[in-house]
Amino acid sequence: MTNLRKELEKCKHPNSRKTKALGKKARRQNNKHKSRLGHAIKSNLMGEKLGWFLDHIEEGRTAPLSPIEFENLIVLYLKRFDEELEQIALKQSIGKHRANQHASRKDVITITLEKERNEYQSGGMELLNLCDAGKFKTLLDWDGSALSVQHLKLDLVSHRMLQRLKNDANEAVTASSSKSEQMET
Repeated sequence: MTNLRKELEKCKHPNSRKTKALGKKARRQNNKHKSRLGHAIKSNLMGEKLGWFLDHIEEGRTAPLSPIEFENLIVLYLKRFDEELEQIALKQSIGKHRANQHASRKDVITITLEKERNEYQSGGMELLNLCDAGKFKTLLDWDGSALSVQHLKLDLVSHRMLQRLKNDANEAVTASSSKSEQMET
């Protein structure tokens, strides 16, 4: 960036082609930096999300989650800020001068939770499908760094998808029980 400034100072006229080219080069470098920063923020957020799920899976578990367990884990994830919201509400109810204390934090939490709930109910949250044995093992083997998040194959996990997996599991159980009944007779 300092080299660009030195070159810009050498230019004689502010509207010369060289000045415009240097300005364009500086804007391009700035946009690249913003883009890299955006990717880093996204991978940090995804790393925190995956870390939360990894922390809430039973210690020593090797089998993938059932759709019911995965759905319960997602519901628990969506309730992770309930205690903090209760504390904020308590502080706001104590005195009349504290009515807007922590209001910005409360707004950020409610917006985040609303966005995540809408994603889960409609298109899906970006997560690893923990009902899949390969992806479950991938999460267990993950080193926890935000840099390695980009190498994980994420899926869109939605309420509808988990309901479909539950139905498929139920159909498989009923099919196997009907086969065993036919073999007995």
